[in-house]
Amino acid sequence: MSDLNDPRVFFAAERTLLAWNRTSLALMAFGFVIERFGLFVSILLPKHEMPLQRGISFWTGLAFVLLGAGVAAYSTVQYRKVLKTLKPIEIPEGYRVNPGVFTNLAVALLGIVLTIYFFQGV
Repeated sequence: MSDLNDPRVFFAAERTLLAWNRTSLALMAFGFVIERFGLFVSILLPKHEMPLQRGISFWTGLAFVLLGAGVAAYSTVQYRKVLKTLKPIEIPEGYRVNPGVFTNLAVALLGIVLTIYFFQGV
């Protein structure tokens, strides 16, 4: 339990959650770029008779997207653990603590949707 009785502790936890959210988005965006670049390169190759193969760029991009989704989900769990240690005086009255949680969970869900899209696209 926190003994600071200071709302700055809560806001620091929320900033940390949102920093992890940005990190997860960056990982997923990087994975998307890697996967699509691999598709672009395979289209440019002169072997158009062969069906497109899932190569290393596909699996690397997929790994980054899933890593980003996992980071978003795990950081939400960590944030909820920190919230349980705070006293009510450390959370400003009337302040909603769940928008960051919902945002992170939406990012994790969209990462899973993007993974499914990768398997549909190739």
